[in-house]
Amino acid sequence: MAKMRVGVYPGTFDPITNGHTDIILRATRLVDKLVIGVARNAGKGPIFSTDERVEIVRKELAELDNGAHDRVEVRPFDNLLMHFAMSVGAAVIIRGLRAVSDFEYEFQMAGMNRNLYPDVETLFLTPSEQYTFISATIVREIAKFGGDVSQFVHPAVMVRLREKAAAGAAHGN
Repeated sequence: MAKMRVGVYPGTFDPITNGHTDIILRATRLVDKLVIGVARNAGKGPIFSTDERVEIVRKELAELDNGAHDRVEVRPFDNLLMHFAMSVGAAVIIRGLRAVSDFEYEFQMAGMNRNLYPDVETLFLTPSEQYTFISATIVREIAKFGGDVSQFVHPAVMVRLREKAAAGAAHGN
């Protein structure tokens, strides 16, 4: 029996966007099991807590229409990506590239990761064209100022963003 091919798709997912979901759907066609690693990464100043982001991603993925939701797992992590990948038995790291500007950083990270753990490959996937310009950072900024993010995120994510924006406004943020 062949060994199950496990992939890890790491990110902050603050919030998960349609671009992330597109990459996840593409990745599920390439691996037997996909672990979505939600990075704690407090240094990025996420608007959602780690637990909230894990919950949001799980709800989003529960609605996958390609039948892959039973092969996708969502877990938080707060250690080195390669340590996390090894802990879940991953053979591949999935990274999304939206633009050429993403490539240099991701290329350097892939090289460093390969140096640390040569048995784990990095696979770059590009999203569908309609998602190439979507960035969670920009989505957060638009939502913060009351803009319409409905074309960038799932409706349930949009509701959560509006709630955060309203709570922030109520607290003077």
